[in-house]
Amino acid sequence: MPALDVSELNVVLAVLAQSPQPPPLLAQLCSCGFAHATQNTGILLAMRNTDIADACSTTIQFSNTNQQKHQKHPSNLANIQSPPIIGTFILLYGVISVKIKRVWYLGEALPAVFIGVLLGPVIAKFLDAERWGAAMEEGQTSPIALGVTRVMIGVQLVIAGFQLPQKYLQTRWKEMLMCLLPIMTIMWLCTTACVVATTPKITFLAALVIGSCVTCTDPILSQAIAKGPFADKYVARPLREIISSEAGANDGFGFPFLMLATFLIRHADIPGAGESSEVTGEVTTGSEAAVDNSNANVTSMVSDAAVAAVGALLKREEEEIGRLGGGVGVAMKNWFLETWLYVVIMSVFYGGILGFGLGKAIKFCLRRKWIDEESYLLFPTALGLFIIGTCGAIGTDDLLACFIAGNALNWDGQYLAETERRHDEVNSCVDVLLNFGGFMFIGTIIPWDKFNDPDGTGLTYARLIVLGILVLIFRRIPAILMAYKLIPKVCTNIKEALFMGYFGPIGAGAVFYLEHTRHHLFPELGEGDEEETNLISAIQPVVMWLVLFSIVVHGLSIPALDIIYRYSGVKPIQDDAVEVKRKSMRVVTPVNAIEGDKETFIAFNRFSRPYFEAQDLPLVREETTYSQGGVRYPMDVLEEKREAQRALGGGVTYASPPVPPLPQ
Repeated sequence: MPALDVSELNVVLAVLAQSPQPPPLLAQLCSCGFAHATQNTGILLAMRNTDIADACSTTIQFSNTNQQKHQKHPSNLANIQSPPIIGTFILLYGVISVKIKRVWYLGEALPAVFIGVLLGPVIAKFLDAERWGAAMEEGQTSPIALGVTRVMIGVQLVIAGFQLPQKYLQTRWKEMLMCLLPIMTIMWLCTTACVVATTPKITFLAALVIGSCVTCTDPILSQAIAKGPFADKYVARPLREIISSEAGANDGFGFPFLMLATFLIRHADIPGAGESSEVTGEVTTGSEAAVDNSNANVTSMVSDAAVAAVGALLKREEEEIGRLGGGVGVAMKNWFLETWLYVVIMSVFYGGILGFGLGKAIKFCLRRKWIDEESYLLFPTALGLFIIGTCGAIGTDDLLACFIAGNALNWDGQYLAETERRHDEVNSCVDVLLNFGGFMFIGTIIPWDKFNDPDGTGLTYARLIVLGILVLIFRRIPAILMAYKLIPKVCTNIKEALFMGYFGPIGAGAVFYLEHTRHHLFPELGEGDEEETNLISAIQPVVMWLVLFSIVVHGLSIPALDIIYRYSGVKPIQDDAVEVKRKSMRVVTPVNAIEGDKETFIAFNRFSRPYFEAQDLPLVREETTYSQGGVRYPMDVLEEKREAQRALGGGVTYASPPVPPLPQ
């Protein structure tokens, strides 16, 4: 791009300031002294698109060092505060972690969110994402939230995928298909009905968008439920496996529901939708039309280089958003081509090829002893980060690809078996770190001021409480009760169906879909029409409230259920005893386990199934002879003698030695 003269840029900004709707970056530029810059001012405009948010990132360097220090001081203070706060929480949590997890059953999410709320910008003001980094742009919390949740979910989905039994998706494909299509569809529609009933100023299509953000069961909270201490004691392993697998798959499978509602709004056949601009000949909406008019007015004043620079500066996204028109036919065509073929199916193939290929490469290297223990155990984390970056670059579904890659990595069961032999604690530690940081961050971004806005969105605390209760009851439980008899191998009775239906939490996945919707699918607040504006205004408080409500209610439900089970005399499951090596004499006894000897524990109902090679299984042969007095006799002779004894009432004494009992 040609160099932009400062005087030309001042003219451009002055003209744009006269427009009825000034571009959103204009106020920021002027506040930085951009419009009054002199020839001695050094200006650097760095435009870049990231896979986290397609947004403009403007870096302005002034010669006045005092202004630099004044701007950076608050953000540096926030950067210094965040690491010690997270470290302090981990230390305090760690010293009583056994009590929190195995006695009180509180897990990690609820305490982390509580600390985030307590230390966030509302109360203590120690943690505030608006002051992190350079803090050059107002509203940077949203793109940070999008990036944090993507990494947080993606890495843990790979871990959840390889911890399932070998070929699980092939073995349980019917059950997974039921969970991902009819059950999720019913969940989506029921959630939409709850949103319509409690949220004013929201159309049905807008409610479909909001409902799709919270339809998926959160993979992180679901893993904690399926693999936690309570499940080790009381939840059957097939049910735990389907909860874990469903949560891993449906979090990435939520895009078809979200994009269907989005395309129906985007291509709605309403007056004025899809009209072309006379200046550019392209579809324009909202602020884009204002920018085009402004550029047309200043074309005669500035050089082509200035116009090109301002056009690039004010471009918000590369993809078309807003009202495009075309009707239902165009919406369904784009939904099928873009969402199903490119986003869903491509991510499945991409994740499967990566996971399966990496699994083969790992086995090849293991046979030659090229991989050390640390690198081997960190492969799922590295694979998750790689998929997040590459899928973000090509625009496909990274969450679904991560889960499929984890399954493919352990397709033959060898990777999980090797991690068990190496006593893997690395991946569980990665889970804990991501949960602590991620949920603490979620606690800091809860929009408390938007929960009670009767004059704006129409939301009040009473409406939100009713919404939370309705979603808790009708979002998932009816769908599972209608379908559980069709999946008898994993859900055997109504008690298990109620457990599976109730524990479908809403968490980090909903935050990801919320921020993705706000940044990539709809215009900024105030730039769209009335329906889009009402949607963008209401989606954040509604989704964040449901996230908070679910974390609190489901986080406290496990301790309550444990109390009920103990007083009701429910016995822990004592199936599938497995010998677990004791790592230390000071290590606490695992949940639902007993001490074996000084070296081992005997654990029951573990989530990960023991894996055996065919040659490792014991060989059992049918006995055809028996030994008596050093002589082996055929088994039929023994049977004849026993029959004779039973026929004579057992009172006959043989001269031969007594008949030994049948071999067991």
